[in-house]
Amino acid sequence: MNEGNVDIKRAINAVSDVIQNRPLPLREFDQIYMKAGDMVLQTSLIAQRFSGKKLVFIGDGDSISLCIAYLMHRKVLDVGPSEILVLDFDQRMVNAVTRFADRERISHLISARLYNCIDELPSELLGAYSAFYTNPPWGASNAGESVKVFAERGMEACGSDAVGVVVIADDFTVPWSRNVLWETQDFALKNGFYVQEMQTNLHEYHLDDAPDLRSCNLFFRSRPDRVPANKSYELHGSRLESFYGLKKNLRVKYVRETARVDYGMAPDGTYSIETLEK
Repeated sequence: MNEGNVDIKRAINAVSDVIQNRPLPLREFDQIYMKAGDMVLQTSLIAQRFSGKKLVFIGDGDSISLCIAYLMHRKVLDVGPSEILVLDFDQRMVNAVTRFADRERISHLISARLYNCIDELPSELLGAYSAFYTNPPWGASNAGESVKVFAERGMEACGSDAVGVVVIADDFTVPWSRNVLWETQDFALKNGFYVQEMQTNLHEYHLDDAPDLRSCNLFFRSRPDRVPANKSYELHGSRLESFYGLKKNLRVKYVRETARVDYGMAPDGTYSIETLEK
């Protein structure tokens, strides 16, 4: 981040507001949250890189989308996307974005809708955006197939002149991460995109079983002659296997919010009260 252009303290405080708003991660769906300092950095990077573009997020557990919109609204960032749409299968995430956007009066800039990448992309979204962002399940157990699925949906949502970023594991000492990086780049080339830039070993996560594992920003740009998708298809068969880890196949349609939780406050069930005795 260019510290000369961004007030670091204001940026951190604004990102903290977003962190307080988002739901707790569900590890069984590979929801692993980026650390706060890296969220501030990522927010600034993506806002600058995709300034003026219509940006679609294919999943967004970290809430980078909301960070961008909120920091733009608070004038912490002076550039950013013209429009942001978040697609996520977790209704808690969708509702968190909607409530926050409504409270802060930024619904004109960011919106969210329930969508599972197993389904075909709605026809009204095909080619409707100029940039995509995804931080998908990292594909350690399925040779990056889960990464390809999320990236594919982002590519389908983009028109002929498009850019995108995939956030995935990046550690040269971990063989599967190197393989997934290769698979992702090969997939992109076969679908009309080439690697424009790779920002390596950039982000850290709250990941208990691999605390040192980092991720990279893998930026893509479309070929000049790329023809946007005019049809999307449902996923099936082997593409669903080990989607969220070894033998964790994609079987869940949506995660539903059964009760509203105020994420900035401790849930009642996590504490008890002892009163003063007279």
